[in-house]
Amino acid sequence: MSRSTGSRSFLALAGVVVLWASAFPAIRVGVDGLGVAGLSFLRLAIAAVALTAVAPLLGVRRPRRSDLPLIALAGATGMTAYQVLLNWGEVHVSAGTASMLISIAPVFSLLLGRAFLSEALTRLVIIGSGVALGGCVVVALGGGSTGFSLNALAVLAAAVVQGAYHCVSKPLLLRYSGVEVATYAMAAGTVFALPLLPATVGAVASASSAALVSVAYLGLLPSAVGFVIWGYAVARLPLAVSTGALYLVPPVALVVAFVWLSEVPHLLEVAGGAVVISGVVLLNQRSRTTIQEE
Repeated sequence: MSRSTGSRSFLALAGVVVLWASAFPAIRVGVDGLGVAGLSFLRLAIAAVALTAVAPLLGVRRPRRSDLPLIALAGATGMTAYQVLLNWGEVHVSAGTASMLISIAPVFSLLLGRAFLSEALTRLVIIGSGVALGGCVVVALGGGSTGFSLNALAVLAAAVVQGAYHCVSKPLLLRYSGVEVATYAMAAGTVFALPLLPATVGAVASASSAALVSVAYLGLLPSAVGFVIWGYAVARLPLAVSTGALYLVPPVALVVAFVWLSEVPHLLEVAGGAVVISGVVLLNQRSRTTIQEE
């Protein structure tokens, strides 16, 4: 890899971190004006239209018919269910707290991989999962007087379905590029979100300009552009580097939420978030070891 290619790859990776971190405060703005249903459907629809429009330029192929059930499952979990659960959770959970809770998704990805893909459950996986789950409890309990609220559980459920998406998309990534899988799943997720369309129409009619700008930003940048440049970076950088950079999403989200929404996290939330990330780092060490052995 040349120096210029490496620089562009790291720049793309930095862009992914900033875009995905900024999505959490943007959700808070969007959900206030559009509601959970409106924000969920519009973000998916905007991203799906954008990705479909540039699909020929990105070399996106038509999926095989035999892969459609798996694509449908990826769309239902990683797109539709994830958006609805995360948006519902952020009605009362702060953007920074949500980003820390979502960072546990790799734990559920590995646990589901063990259950459905027969992946090894090593001692490091067990320890890392336990540490990360404990950190989530600390984050949720540190979120103010409401304690471990239903909304915090909704965000954790969003992390579960995101983990399911990673598990479901793994077989697809053996046959398609990351951008292709994201495009297929986004389109499928939009179809599954169609029951939200009537509520969306009513929400748009009364939405503030800030909410509409927010959902346009979410659909075009964190969702559509984010997946494209993520695919670019992953294809050109070592897996450990690209996945390791995602540990920066929660701290960057805290900074963006502070600047954008004046959110100040509780000390206990920050401590819990550090524990969550430590647990996920342990899981990543397991992944590096496995890659080296193979």
